[in-house]
Amino acid sequence: MTIPLAPQRERAVLWLLALTQFTVIMDFMVMMPLAPQLMRAFDASAAQVSGAVSAYAWCAGLSGLLAATYIDRFDRKSMLLTVFLLFNLSNLACALAPNFHMLVLSRAFAGLTGGVLGAIVMSIIGDLIPQERRGAATGVVMTSFSMAAIAGVPLGVMLAAHFGWQMPFYLLVVFSMLIWIAAARALPSLTAHLGHAAPLSRVLPDLVAMFRVPAHLRAFLLTFVTMLSGMLVIPFISPVLVGNLGISPADVTWVYLCGGLATLFSSRMIGNWSDRDGKHRVFRYVALFSALPILTITHLPHWPLLALMAFFPFFMVALSGRTVPLQALLTTIPEPHKRGAFLSANAAVQQVGTGLGALLGGLLLHTEASGRIEGYGSNGLLATCGTLFAVWWVGRVQGTPAEQITVRSTA
Repeated sequence: MTIPLAPQRERAVLWLLALTQFTVIMDFMVMMPLAPQLMRAFDASAAQVSGAVSAYAWCAGLSGLLAATYIDRFDRKSMLLTVFLLFNLSNLACALAPNFHMLVLSRAFAGLTGGVLGAIVMSIIGDLIPQERRGAATGVVMTSFSMAAIAGVPLGVMLAAHFGWQMPFYLLVVFSMLIWIAAARALPSLTAHLGHAAPLSRVLPDLVAMFRVPAHLRAFLLTFVTMLSGMLVIPFISPVLVGNLGISPADVTWVYLCGGLATLFSSRMIGNWSDRDGKHRVFRYVALFSALPILTITHLPHWPLLALMAFFPFFMVALSGRTVPLQALLTTIPEPHKRGAFLSANAAVQQVGTGLGALLGGLLLHTEASGRIEGYGSNGLLATCGTLFAVWWVGRVQGTPAEQITVRSTA
């Protein structure tokens, strides 16, 4: 069941959701290019910094799993505003962290809150947007990745280079509060799913039952492998560019900027493409293409900065592009009144894949005394194997018949 909105308000809601996701993605992404500065500021290794990244992911996974027991019991708008406010407090805690241990704890708090926001956003899309337009809607929200790469991360890295590593988190605090105020005014109340809420005595049994549905397990495995393969590579790009290729931390900003500019256009195009030609087919094409830039970036020769700036858009378009049809496909898996719980559980699986990928990737790397990082090529090979598995497995992930009936009745 979807709730129709006027086209103008629908666009406004989608862009508010995109901005909400922007803060979550920037919060996660900015840790990666900040890695060299954090390593110096706290005398930490690349593996320790990846551990801070994985702490976020593990806690986000735990909170997503817990959220599956209650997310469908509240108004979607109220849930979004409450969790978003707590997420903003986590960023303030990160900015104020006096040592590395407190930073890790603050990142864990960010994971507990940010890990639920993505599921709430996708649940709202599922409630508001018919299935046949959900790919395009997901593409709009996924431009948050582009905005984070174009504006958020470069601005955060630039501020960190001049005023300290804490500045990106202060920036997030201010920007998140502005978005929160706008969301409180513009988002509609979404309560249609509440009529199907199960009794409290059924919460835990229903959560266990969700992991016994074969269609759910197939979707969870697809999510897990896709995220793990990406996180074997992504958190270590900035340390490798700085330590192996001699790129300055400030110049890493330009590399991310070029990649983000490309994805600003590609996300919406891929979303429309997946609505037109099918989410399974588009995921296969984009994921297959992503294997090439994955192998390239993990086996980089000593390229100059301009060559990196020309190449990085291919990497960003491929890695972000495969999540657009994936996320749109996932909204079709559960029955509508169980969408929030399923997407929360899927967010937990996603974060476990993210955390395990970052942790495993860090364990496979070795930082030499000179600062050079060895072992990145092995990460790339494992990531490519995971990607090829996902290309094969996606054919086994199919939407619920209820979603297919909705599509036929609204066509």
